[in-house]
Amino acid sequence: MSGRQGGKLKPLKAAKKDKVEDDEEDKAFKAKQKADAAALKKAAEQAKQKGPLVGGGIKKSGKK
Repeated sequence: MSGRQGGKLKPLKAAKKDKVEDDEEDKAFKAKQKADAAALKKAAEQAKQKGPLVGGGIKKSGKK
């Protein structure tokens, strides 16, 4: 009988993943994604500075 019986078992080690070399198409795609994310973040910052688009509050129709 094993001395570990009843104790916590160690998890099995996961196999090491091979490094995948990115080709030019993948590099270009990742660069485009990064640029798009930066542009979106910049636009969000500018939108925060200007404040809300509508300042009227609750609109009332005038009907009673």
